[in-house]
This record gives sequence, structure tokens and C-alpha cells, in this order.
Amino acid sequence: MNLKVDEYFSKVQKWRSELEALRVICLDCGLTEELKWNIPCYTWHGRNIVGLNGFKEFCSIGFFNGSLLSDPYDILKKPGKHTHAGRYVLFTKVQEINELEPVLKAYIYEAIEIEKAGIKPERIKPSDYPIPAEFRNKLDQFPALKTAFAALTPGRQRAYNLYFSSAKQSKTRGARIEKYIPQILSGKGINDN
Repeated sequence: MNLKVDEYFSKVQKWRSELEALRVICLDCGLTEELKWNIPCYTWHGRNIVGLNGFKEFCSIGFFNGSLLSDPYDILKKPGKHTHAGRYVLFTKVQEINELEPVLKAYIYEAIEIEKAGIKPERIKPSDYPIPAEFRNKLDQFPALKTAFAALTPGRQRAYNLYFSSAKQSKTRGARIEKYIPQILSGKGINDN
């Protein structure tokens, strides 16, 4: 057990019993407990296997490379339409977790075997996401912006492209782009402070 995770659990109010039940399962599987991104994460030889999270309507155990799992019980959910590798299982009661304990352990062991084998999900390249015309024009007009954007990690590039593209109107896309130009120039992602 990790003291930082102990502290996390001491502050949790909603879903505490459920998250603690999931914690026991993860530790029973021999995973190392860490606090990453302000949530309990469980790793195998430094590689992320699962994370636990509490939300408003449910809590979850999330598999970082869940898309690679066979999922014979069809319990894994995709968090969002743009999520590539991650999958999670939702819970609202300790009883649900207790009933699924053998299945969850089997999924965790499968995830560990996938890590041991070095299998990685096929990554989506930033170029697979269309760059809106308004942003393409800005990149062409300002070489420094183009250089700064190219220097961002693929995930940060993807996040900007998705956010800019999601606006329905050109005016809104343009306003979003203008707002984030300083952040791109400083090498930060859309969610970086």
C-alpha cells in the first residue's frame, strides 16, 4: 500500500467503499500502488495497468490499454468517442464489484500479460485528425506557430485539433484558435496550466 493513496482514500467521501474494494482487487493481483493524476493507479514494473476513479454517478476501474483485452464478458466501456486505448468498468455498488471480482482479476492478469509481451495499441497519428481550415491558415501565416505546434506531443496536437474542429461555426473555430495561440507558442497542451 502507498501512503499517498492512503491519504487519497482518507479524503474520499463518495464511492469510498466501492473504490476500496477495487483497491483490494488490484493489490491482490500483485500490482504496485501509486498516486498519478490525483487518482490511485496500479502498475506492473512501472507500466500503467489500471486506475480507479470516482465520478458523480458511478466509480470505475479503468484499463489503460483496455482496447487490447479480449473482454469475453463484454463489460468494458469506451469512455468517449475519441478514446483510443482506454476502457473502463462502471460500478455503483460494492456488491457488483464483489460479484465481478474473479472477472476483474482475470482482466488485470490479461493486461499484465499484454504488457509483458510488449503489445501496444495502434496509435492514431495527429495527421489522422483533420486540421480545420482556419487553423491551417494560421499555421501557414505564422511559421513560429507552425513550428511550436509541430513540437507538441502527438496527444497535445490531437487535443487541439479535436477542440478546434468541434466548433460548428467558422467564427467559433477562429475564436478558439486565437485564444490558444499563446499556449501553443509556449509549448503547452490545451489542458496544461
